[in-house]
This record gives sequence, structure tokens and C-alpha cells, in this order.
Amino acid sequence: MQISVLKELSYNLEGEIKFDKLSKTLYATDASVYRKIPLGVAFPKTDNDLKILLRFATDHDIGLVPRTAGTSLAGQCVGEGIIVDTSRYFTKIIHLDEKKRQVVVQPGVVRDELNRYLKPYGLFFGPNTSTSNRCMIGGMVGNNSSGTTSIQYGVTRDKIVALKTILADGSDAFFEEITKKSFEEKLKVDSLEGKIYKFLYQELSDPKIQQEILSEFPKPTIHRRNTGYAVDELLRSSVFDGNDANFNLCKLLSGSEGTLAFTTEITLQLDELPPEYAAMVATHYSSLEDCLSDVAPVMTHSLHLCEMMDKVILDCTKNNRQQLKNRFFVEGDPAAILMLEVKATSTEKLEQEIENLQKTIQKSGLSYASPVLYGDDIRKAIELRKAGLGLLGNMVGDKKAVACIEDTAVALEDLKDFILEFSEIMAGYKQNAVYYAHAGAGELHLRPILNLKKSTDVAMFRAITTDVAKLTKKYKGSFSGEHGDGIVRAEFIPLMIGESNYKLLKRLKSVFDPSGILNPGKIVDAYPMDESLRYEIDRKEPEINTLMDFSDSEGILKAAEKCNGSGDCRKSQHMAGAMCPSYHVTSNEKDTTRGRANTLREFLTNSDKPNQFDHEELKEVFDLCLSCKACASECPSNVDIATLKAEFLYQYQETNGYTFRSKLFANSTRSNALGSKFSGLTNAVYDSKILGGILKKVSGVAAERSLPKVYSFNFDNLIQSINNKKVDSSKKVILYLDEFTKYLDVEVGKDAIHVLQTLGYEVELFYAESGRTYLSKGFLKEAKKLAVKNMEALKLILEKDLPIVGLEPSAILSFRDEYKRLYDDKVLVERLAKQSFLIEEFLAQEIAVGNISADSFTSEARTVKIHGHCHQKALSNQKVTFDVLNLPKNYKVSIIASGCCGMAGSFGYEKEHYETSMAVGGLKLFPAVRKSDADTIISANGTSCRHQIFDGTGRKALHPITILRQALIA
Repeated sequence: MQISVLKELSYNLEGEIKFDKLSKTLYATDASVYRKIPLGVAFPKTDNDLKILLRFATDHDIGLVPRTAGTSLAGQCVGEGIIVDTSRYFTKIIHLDEKKRQVVVQPGVVRDELNRYLKPYGLFFGPNTSTSNRCMIGGMVGNNSSGTTSIQYGVTRDKIVALKTILADGSDAFFEEITKKSFEEKLKVDSLEGKIYKFLYQELSDPKIQQEILSEFPKPTIHRRNTGYAVDELLRSSVFDGNDANFNLCKLLSGSEGTLAFTTEITLQLDELPPEYAAMVATHYSSLEDCLSDVAPVMTHSLHLCEMMDKVILDCTKNNRQQLKNRFFVEGDPAAILMLEVKATSTEKLEQEIENLQKTIQKSGLSYASPVLYGDDIRKAIELRKAGLGLLGNMVGDKKAVACIEDTAVALEDLKDFILEFSEIMAGYKQNAVYYAHAGAGELHLRPILNLKKSTDVAMFRAITTDVAKLTKKYKGSFSGEHGDGIVRAEFIPLMIGESNYKLLKRLKSVFDPSGILNPGKIVDAYPMDESLRYEIDRKEPEINTLMDFSDSEGILKAAEKCNGSGDCRKSQHMAGAMCPSYHVTSNEKDTTRGRANTLREFLTNSDKPNQFDHEELKEVFDLCLSCKACASECPSNVDIATLKAEFLYQYQETNGYTFRSKLFANSTRSNALGSKFSGLTNAVYDSKILGGILKKVSGVAAERSLPKVYSFNFDNLIQSINNKKVDSSKKVILYLDEFTKYLDVEVGKDAIHVLQTLGYEVELFYAESGRTYLSKGFLKEAKKLAVKNMEALKLILEKDLPIVGLEPSAILSFRDEYKRLYDDKVLVERLAKQSFLIEEFLAQEIAVGNISADSFTSEARTVKIHGHCHQKALSNQKVTFDVLNLPKNYKVSIIASGCCGMAGSFGYEKEHYETSMAVGGLKLFPAVRKSDADTIISANGTSCRHQIFDGTGRKALHPITILRQALIA
């Protein structure tokens, strides 16, 4: 299609439509194994926009693919037509009816954010997927999502009261529960809606068709079933002599994957919040069979969760920084764990529930451990399970756990036998499958490990899927429990429900969508499940040379390919964590970890340039990355965009040149060193509106931004001048004075020396530039030279096994992180990583072993609020700062749930990034600081963080070591 035609379409929309290469790349994939380059991406703003798109699609015979968060595992959200993304503008919670316990929302409302809104009213929306912090209600309706809570609260289909839709011809249709009499009135309506009702009545009134449906569709006791269109649900109505009095077409539209209509408003039935008191029993098993044998007995209890994780999933969590701490309840090396949650209205009733459940577990005798978790420990265990799907992407290399047979659901009484036969199938293919399950619902997320870059494994992909489909049919199960048919399973619908029923679905589709424009290739007339894969089969792998070492991922391309599209990076600022700050501000897919990784993968794979990094699209997606490293720990696949960005900047600039401003920021340590020799004059220039303004303009710094002061100080003289008889030479530490402490944060360095020496530590100083400024601007040759120089200087210290303690997180933590990619001696650099500590980490360890006590500090009462540096959150933890600042007896300390401050070194100074920088800070950090009393101490251990807090709120934040020095008893 000609671009001019799409441009003409764009003029008619209140929203936008993008048809540039970057936008099409961003929307070519979802969380499945498929890749289809769309014609364009539309962001409709109004119902009329959707109607315009429908007319355009009909006139030009192209498909429209509805999409919200794009976390679908089966390929529902990819297609060659126009992607219609309603996540940008259709995001309103329209109305809450407390009396009816119903809420009306648009499709782009995030599930967890809806529940955040509902909580004060004592209500919530029950279906709860593992993607609940970013998945949207529209997608949940399209997939008929369920999740962990379905055994207690049902699936999305059970909760839909009404749908406001736009049909394929552009007409409006409102579907809700209607009586048999109202149904009969609908038959008289002369419209597409009327035709739909007439078709359903004519077809489903036929006893032969009814019998065919009842005999071939999955067992009705399986409440997770999405195979094809849910015509079996409609038979329950009295219209077709069923037991349900009324008829609701929403039952059919739920799970229809956007193939029948566009939904613009959704009315949901809500539940009261679950009972307040909860506990989780985590039963451990030595074999999968033992685990499965316990499912039916434990399900006789009123469980709120019955989830299973196998050894493969559990082993993946061992290598995930964020999830490692959530493994606290795992005992030994279990083959599988069942997570069984009970809830009650009182502690007494809860303990009775636990006792009854434990009796059942003990009676079977199959579990070797069953620890009971309470409070926040339950959340941690659930987070471990939720991360399971994304963690599978952590497998190094091309073999991955592939979604194809991961959504089978069978009746609970068939579960054990089904799994045993399934295991035989897997053994026949020499597969050690991954078992990730909603066991209580009879659904197992079963994934073979395949390399879909190889034709042999692609053939196995089809063969395994076919064999498991036949097995599922044998047990009259559902091949699509909650993840939908999409591309991967739609091809098997005729097998699952019979040819006669499949032809019925095709006739139904043709009535709803005569031109076949709504999400074509899904459910009926399916795309082949082994084509349009994310990777070209049997391709020659691109050779990509990098300066940094990406051997831990088998190269930078595979580091990008680790992203499986799960979309954790699309969570908003209202959710826990810092990922991804730029997306929190822009709500643009290109500013997610997923968007950046997908774009890098696409261009490194398909570039026809000598330098594969030399693409403006890559420059655009990395532009707003703050290099906060939240993705390195919060992304279940540990996709470290900050490191990928550093390599990209280096490679891109090697071809296109380094700008004056980039050179200025990269070499800022040199200019700070020079300016510190005349600090009074330098700072006067910085403070001058005229001279400082000229300097900012010339260097491309935002006029609104204050410039950091520089200082000169002799730290060696300070150490010699402090006469402390308590200093113990056996308690020696190496205090690392980085480039920021030496020239910008001199007082912090002084405070560290005073605190350490007062507490009896012998302090030796190590001066070195970490290379952080070079890394942030992609000057990797210079960063590597510094890493080599510093490693040589530190060899003797490392041999003595002395702790190296740092003050600026972005500097000291580079020893643990980037140095591993810049220095060749991996044994030595690993030793450096283990001997390098944030000063809070060091002090927290010393407190824990009793070397430091509260006796050395004031008993005065103070309130302290902590903002932690992003690199600390990603590579260490904030608890060490919390523990250290709690040392003074009467200090009341709390951690601000602040995410990223938004400064990110040079990023916040740059004029084109200033607005984004301040917007990030304004999401959570600035409001929290402004709400604090004037006498509350604000703690921030990052130099950029302190600067940002001052520029954004006018408050002076203090490094934790400064707070401790002020609290020291002289």
C-alpha cells in the first residue's frame, strides 16, 4: 500500500497512525514466537477513529489487529495489517456502581491499577494473570484471562456484565444479559446486530448442532477453556432450552481475540476484597508425580491459590538478582512445589484452615516439607511464581522454553493421568519439559525446550504441538486454557472440536465480520503455526563484534534476544520497582525495555550496513534510556539495556563521530579537576546568570538546570590530622574516592573518613576515576583503559583481601558490573566484585557481626526518608542503607518508593532531556520529598540524585554517611 494512502488516513483521525520503520518494528512481535511486520500502527483516540479505521480496512481489504499491552503468548497481537493500539487513549475508568458492585472501564485500563482504584471501596476484579501489573482489561476480555485466583473467583468471562462494541460495519452494539423475550425482539432488528442474533438462533436451535457441540467441545467442568468461539456457553441459555434464564452474547465475545468486534467499554462484576488473614503452605516434592497426586486432595479445601512450580523454573530463579531473595522458603532441591493459599476472617479461623490443610498433606505423606508463609512472605513467593514465565527467557543460547502446548487444561480428575502421558510424549522427543501450572484449575503450562532457529526443532515444534493436541482431545480437555488460540493453536481447532463445529465457527465469523478484517488468521482460517517465526530458520547468524564482553549471553545479539516480550517493562509508576522510568512518562512502546531490545535485535539481525549499529531508529529508542539498570534486575530475563546502550553509543559514534557535548560530559572529570584548582572562580562563573547561561547554551545544558560546584581538598592531610587512638590496624578498609567525591562531593568524603576512623577503622585511600562518565556517553575505549589501569592498581589490595568501600553507587558498583565486560582477567575482576562494597553494605555487615553498635551514636529522635540510587537497587539493595540509618536508637527511618530520580548523570542536564528528567522525578520522588516535614532528613547516596532533589524541590538531601557523621557522639 502506498504511503500517501496511509497519510490521508492519518489526516482523518483524532489519534495517530505511524507507518515508519521503527513503529512497525516495535509492533511486529508480542510475547509469542511470531513476527509479522504490520502495515502501520494506529492509536485511536475516539470511537469515531475506530469507525474510520474499520471503513478504511473494508475499502482496502486489510486486517485490523486489536492490541493493548501486547503480552499475548500465542501471537494474537501480531499481523500484517494495521495494529490498533488502544492502550494509549482508551484508559478511563468511567463509572463505579458500589451498590451493584460493577465498574465500567475502557479496554486500556491496567488490571492492577483498576484494583488500586477499587480498593478503598472494598472491591476488586478477581481474575489475576501473571502479567497483572501491565495487562489491560481489553486484552483480558479478548483472551478470557483467568490466572491464579480462578479457582475462587472465576475467569474473565464470568465477570463480564456488558460490552459496548463497534461491529465490523461500523455500527454500535451494546451486548448485555437479556431475557428470552428480549432475544426474540433482537431477531426483528434490521442491522448487523440483528443478523448476528438471527444466525445464532437459527444455528444453535438445531438439535444436531447442539449435540455436536456438547459431544465435541471440552468438558463443561473445565472452567478454563478458550478453544475457538464459546458457542457451548450460549447453549446454557433458556433461549436454547438451557438452565440459565437469560442470554448474554458477552460470553461469546470473551475469548474471541478481537476477531468479532471492537470493544470500547467493558462493564465488570466485582467481588468484595478477599478475607484479611492469609497463609500459604508451600508443599515440597521429590517427584512431579507425587506433586500431581496431591492436587486433588488439597483442592477439597477452600483454596485461594493452588499453583505449581517445577525444578526448571526454580533453578532459573537462582540466577535472577531480583528473585534470588524470594527463594527464602525453598527447602532442599524439590522437583516441584505446590503453593496453597488459604484465607479467613480471623487468625483463629486461619489457623484452623492451615491445620485442616496440613492434615490432608500429612495423610498423603508425599510432601517432604510444607513451610507456612504469612504476610509479606506470601507476596514474595507469589512474585517468584509470577516471574516464572519471564525467567524462562534467561536460558543462555538459542534453546528456549517455547509457548505452544503451555495452555492445556483438563478436568481435575484427569490431571495426573494426562501429565503422565504427556511426560511419555516429551520423553519420546527427548524433552525435559518445563512444568509451570495453575494446578488447582487442571491447567499445566507445559513448555518444550527448542531452538526455533533450526528447521529440525521447528519440525519438532509442530510435531509436539500436534501430539499434545491429540492427547488433550483424548481427555476432552481444552487446548487453550487462558492464553488463547492466537496463531500457535488456532490451526488445531478443527481437531479439538471437530470439523462440523469448526465450520460453524467459520459461518459465525463470516456473519460478524463479512470482509474478514478483524484480526485475520486467528481462530478460523488460521495462519500456519510454524511460519512467520521471530527468527529466520537455518539462517547464518550475524557476526557482530563488540568492545564490551557479552560472552555471558553468547554475544550482544543473543543478549537482546533474551527479551521474550513479556512486557514487565510496561508497568506504570504506580506499581513496585523503577522499570522503566522513561516509559512511565511517555507511555510509548519505544521507551520500554522490550521496545529497545526488540529494535536492537531487529536491526542487528537484518542490517545491510557495514556497521550494524548505524541506524537512526536505534538512536531514537535508546535516546530516553536513563541507564538506571532497573531492567537488569526487574526484567525477568535480565535484559540490561543500560549496557546495550553503552555498546550501541560506542559503535554508532565510531561511525558518525562524537559530538562536542558528549566529549564534554564524558571528559567532565578532567574539567572538574581543572576547575577545582580555581574553585572560587569556577563556582562564581557557574552561579552567574550571564556567564553560567552562556556556558549552558554552548554546552547544550538546560537553562533551568543548576550546575554542580567543584572543590579542592587534601584528603590525605585529613587522615593524618585525625588523631584517633581507637583506630585498629586489623580493621583496615580501602576507601575509594571516586571522581565525583574527589571534586564534587568533598564533604561526603570527609564524613566517610571521620565516621570510619571514629569507629576504629584504619583508612587507606584509593583515588581513581571509575569511568562512569565515559560509560554513560559510550566512550568505551577510554572506559576500558581506566578499567585496566585501575585493576592493575588494585591487584595488591585484592591480594591482601581488603574491603574496598565506595561512596558513589554508580562508581563503586561499576567494579561489580561493567568492569566484568571491560577487563579480560575474569578471575581477578570477579575478585574485585566480591571485595567491593557500598559504604552502607560494609557498615551493615559490621553492625551484623557486632563491630559497630548504637552506643557510638546519638539518642536524639529524628525522622529519615531514604531515596536509593538506581544502581544500588539493581546491583545491591536498599535495605543496607535502611539498616545503617536505623543504628541511632531513636531514628525513624523509611524508604521512599521513589523509582528513578530522573537525573541519570548527564541525561538530566541535557536541554532536550530536561523535561523528561523532571517529569520522572515528579512521578514519585518529588511529591514524597515535598510532603516531608522540614525537619525530616532526606537521604540520597547518589550525587545525581541529591542534585535532582535540590533542583526539583529545593531540599538538600544528605548522603547516608553524612547523616551518620552528624549522629556520631564526639
